[in-house]
Amino acid sequence: MAVSLATGRPPTHLRFGRVHAEAQARGETALSVEWTLKRNCSLRPSQLLAVYASLCVISLGIATYFWLHGATLVMPFAWAELVMVGVALLVYARHAADRELITLQAGRLTVEHLNGGRVERAEFAPDWVRVEPRDDDRSLIELSGQGRMIAVGRYVRPELRRALAEEFRIALRQGPATWWRAGVAAGDAA
Repeated sequence: MAVSLATGRPPTHLRFGRVHAEAQARGETALSVEWTLKRNCSLRPSQLLAVYASLCVISLGIATYFWLHGATLVMPFAWAELVMVGVALLVYARHAADRELITLQAGRLTVEHLNGGRVERAEFAPDWVRVEPRDDDRSLIELSGQGRMIAVGRYVRPELRRALAEEFRIALRQGPATWWRAGVAAGDAA
């Protein structure tokens, strides 16, 4: 029972990642550590649509009032304003779901970077991965190995990137099973 209680709850020494367990066909459990780094977006798409719709109603209502009272140029400018705001919100919405997903499983490290609907994916053997900052301690984290390289940490504050890189190093050194045992022990203690 302690295993199911600890599933998905990060051990105390995992600050950014989460431990996951998946049942396999032979009754075994596959363990993985997953880091999901994403933008901090304050509005859900439905909220954004509601705000834009209310802006349209208010702006067109005011423009209609002035148009009915003889100021005919107000309406075209109101439409131009709403089109420009709509385009800006579309650009925002396109990048609102940007994220980096790093998954460490037994024998494989998978890194996916979703940017504006485009996915960049790289897979590494964990034993051969190097983790280092690109330029200095506050720059992006470079994961490289086997002739491939990918930079991560775009959505983490610069002062926290060093801690994230250290967590990657420890996880790569120890592997998911060690993190899982620590999580079970933390779940037993709670």
